[in-house]
Amino acid sequence: MINANDWKQEQERLELVTDKLQARISELEPEVTGLHDQAVDIRKRFWEEVTVNTSTEEDIEETFYSIKQQEALLSERERSHRQRMQQWKNMKRLLSSPYFGRIDFREDGLDFSEQVYIGVSSFVDTDGMSFLIYDWRTPIASMYYDYSPGSAGFDTQGGRVTGTMELKRQYQIREGQLQNVFDTSVTIGDELLQQALGQGADNEMKSIVATIQKEQNAIIREDKSRMLIVQGVAGSGKTSAALQRVAYLLYKHRDRLKADQIVLFSPNPMFNSYVSTVLPELGEENMQQTTFQEYLEYGVGTTWSLEDSFDQIEYVLTEQSSQGYEARLNGIQYKASADFLQALQHYAEWLGQEGMRFNGIRLRDRDLITAEQMKTQFYSYDSSILLANRVAQLQEWLLKKLTLLERKEQEALWVQEELNYLDKEQYAEVYNQLHKERGVFDFAELYEEARERMNGKSRRDEGDFDFAEREEGMLRRMIVKEHFKPLRRSVKRMLFIDMAGLYVQLFSEEEAYRRMTDESLVPELWPEICGQTKEKLGRLELFYEDATPYLYLKELVEGVRTNTEVRHIFVDEGQDYSMFQYEFLKKLFPRARMTVLGDFSQAIFTQATELHGADSPLIRLYGESETSLIRLVRSYRSTREIVEFTKPLLPGGKEIIPFDRNGKKPLLSKAGSREQLAARIAEDLAALQAEGFASIAVITKTAAEGNDAFELLTAQDCQDLKLVTKKTPIFEKGTLVIPAYLAKGVEFDAALIYDASSLTYNRENERKLFYTACTRAMHRLRLYAAGEWTPFIQALESSLYEVRQ
Repeated sequence: MINANDWKQEQERLELVTDKLQARISELEPEVTGLHDQAVDIRKRFWEEVTVNTSTEEDIEETFYSIKQQEALLSERERSHRQRMQQWKNMKRLLSSPYFGRIDFREDGLDFSEQVYIGVSSFVDTDGMSFLIYDWRTPIASMYYDYSPGSAGFDTQGGRVTGTMELKRQYQIREGQLQNVFDTSVTIGDELLQQALGQGADNEMKSIVATIQKEQNAIIREDKSRMLIVQGVAGSGKTSAALQRVAYLLYKHRDRLKADQIVLFSPNPMFNSYVSTVLPELGEENMQQTTFQEYLEYGVGTTWSLEDSFDQIEYVLTEQSSQGYEARLNGIQYKASADFLQALQHYAEWLGQEGMRFNGIRLRDRDLITAEQMKTQFYSYDSSILLANRVAQLQEWLLKKLTLLERKEQEALWVQEELNYLDKEQYAEVYNQLHKERGVFDFAELYEEARERMNGKSRRDEGDFDFAEREEGMLRRMIVKEHFKPLRRSVKRMLFIDMAGLYVQLFSEEEAYRRMTDESLVPELWPEICGQTKEKLGRLELFYEDATPYLYLKELVEGVRTNTEVRHIFVDEGQDYSMFQYEFLKKLFPRARMTVLGDFSQAIFTQATELHGADSPLIRLYGESETSLIRLVRSYRSTREIVEFTKPLLPGGKEIIPFDRNGKKPLLSKAGSREQLAARIAEDLAALQAEGFASIAVITKTAAEGNDAFELLTAQDCQDLKLVTKKTPIFEKGTLVIPAYLAKGVEFDAALIYDASSLTYNRENERKLFYTACTRAMHRLRLYAAGEWTPFIQALESSLYEVRQ
C-alpha cells in the first residue's frame, strides 16, 4: 500500500478525471441525440430535398448531382453520429473505473518523467493534446505489462523509445471510488491478480486487460508472423489473451481492419456465447464466430447428413466392444493425416488422365447429355490443363449444348401437349409482350380467343395467322425455357460432377487405391475401413472424419472457393483439429493470418494435432520463418492444491507452474451404488450452493452418462439443475450436468467428477479427457466413484487429496 500523502494525491487526481469525464459525457449527449435526429430527418425528407427532372440531359445531370449531394449529407451526419456515439460509450465505460495502472517513464535524454495512466480506452484533456488516460493497446502502455521499474522501452512507428520506468502502480477503482493502490516491482502485483482470480466464475468470459501477464502480452501484440501457435496449459489464459489480441489488432489496424474480417472457430456453439461480451466490453464490435462443424455443414450442403465431432467422440468413448471399432479408429486417424491429404492430391492428378465420373443430364425421363458424352468431351481437352480448369471448360460446353438443345426441344410433341394446359397467368406473360404495339385489349377476350385457336377455331381473319404463329412460338419457348432452367442451374452448381461417386471410388480394393493415389502405404484394416465408408456414403451420410477430405476433393475438382476478405483466423482448442483441417483452412482463407490456441494435454479427439515441438506439423504449415510459438506454463484458473493434484495426471505435467492461490485439496468420495453416489453428490451440491458458489458443474465422461446423472440427481431433488448437450446454445451460470468434452475452455467455481472409477476411466487414451474434466475447477474439485478409483488416481500420492471417511 502507498503512504497517506500519495493516497490523497491519487484520490484528488481520480476526482479530477471523473469530473472531466462527466463534463465530456454531458457535452456529447446532446450532440449524439442531435446528430441522430438530423440523420433520421434527412432520411425521412430525402426525396423532398431532391429535384427530380429528366426532361433533358442537363436536367438528368442536375438530378444526379442533387441526389449525390443529399446522399453525402446523410452519410456525413451518420458518420458523425457513429463517432460521437463511440466516444460517448467509451466515456461511459471509463466512468466507473477510469484506469487500472500507472507507470512513470523518463525517456532517455529528457530531464522529466511522464505519468502514464492506463485504462480500457484513451481520454484526452480539453486541450486535445494531454492524455489523461492511455488506451491499454497503445505502444507506451505495453511497458506496464512487460517491465518492472528500471530500464524499459517500447516500439513506435518511428523506432524504439528507451528510458527508465521510475514507478509502476496498480489501482482498484469501483463505481468511481478508489479501493486499493499497489506499488509493484513485478509484471502484475499478486494482490490484484489474487483478488481477480478469487472471484467466482461467470456465465461470460471477462476482459483481463487489468491483469495481463508478460507472456500473455506477447501473444496480444505479436503482429509479424503468418502463424502464431499458443500452447498453453489448462487455465493459462490463452483464450482470454487471444480475445484481447483481437481487440489489439482492431485498434492498431483500425484504418484497414474491421471486425467482420476476423473469424473465431470455437469448440462448440455454447462457447460462442461464453466469449461474446469480451470485445464489446472493450468498445469493439464482435468478430465473426462459428464452429468448424457449421462450416462443414455449409460446405456439404443438404445432400449429406453429416456426423458431428461430438457424435464421433461419443462413439470412440462408448463403443469399444462393437464390431468394426478398431477399423473405425484406424480410419479416423488415417483420414485426418497428411498422408491422406497427399493421396487426394495424387488422386486429382490421376483423375486428370482417367476415372472422372459424371451425372448425365435428363429431361422428362430421357437423356439429353449422357455421362459418357461428358467424359469423352472432358478428356478431349489438353491434359496439361489443371483438372479444375478443364471442369470449367466442360461446364461452359454443357451450357452451350443446353442452349442448342433448348431450341430443338421447342418442336417436341410434349410441348404441344403442355400448350393445351397453360393457365391465364402464362398467357398474360406472352400477351404483355405481343400486344404492346396493338393497343389495349380485354385480356378475358384474348384468353378465350387463344383457347379457340388451340382447338382449331378462330374469330379473327386470315391476316392474323402470322400473329398466331408468333404467339405460339413464344409460348413454346416459354414452356421449354422453364424446363431447362433447373438443368442450367444444376450445371452452374457443378451437379453434373458425380462427387459422391468420385469419393466412393477412392475406397476400392487396395491395389486400385495405390494406383489412383500413388500411395505405397495404406492403413491397416483397409478393406474394413472401405466397407464402413461405402456403407455410410450409400445412406447419403458422412462420417465426421470424411467431411473435410470430401470438401477438399470437391475443391480440387471444381476449383477453390476462397475467402479473400478475411484477414485473421483464430482457432480455439486447436489441438482437436487435424492437419488435414488446417490445410483446408489455409486454402480457404489464403490472405489470412492464423492464431492457433490449444493444449496438447487436452487433446481428447482421435485426430489431434501436436501443437509444440520442433517436429510439429503445424510449424510446417507456413514454414518456420513465418511461424511463432509461445508456450504458457503457468496455470491461473485453479488453486495451487487443484493444480498440484492434476499435474501428475500428465506425463509432462511437472512443467506446469501453479499460481500461488491456496484453497482446499480435492476431495474423494466413494459410494456403494449409483443411487448412493447420486445422493452424496446431491448433498455436496447443496453445501456448495450454500457456500455461495454460483457456477457448479457435474462433469460426466459422455453425453449418455450425463443423461443418467441428470435423471438420478433430479430424483434427489437437486435445485435448479440443468443438462448441457451439444445443442445447448448459451452458456449459463448455475448447477450444470455437462460432458467433459463440452466443458473444454470453460471454468466453474466447483467441478464434481461424476464417476472417477476404473469402470469409467480405465484406458490410457482417456487420460487427457480425465485431466480436462478435473482442470475445469477454480476453487473446489470433488471426485466420486462407485467402485475402485481410476488407475490415474491410484497412481497419485495420497498427500495430494483428501478422502471422505
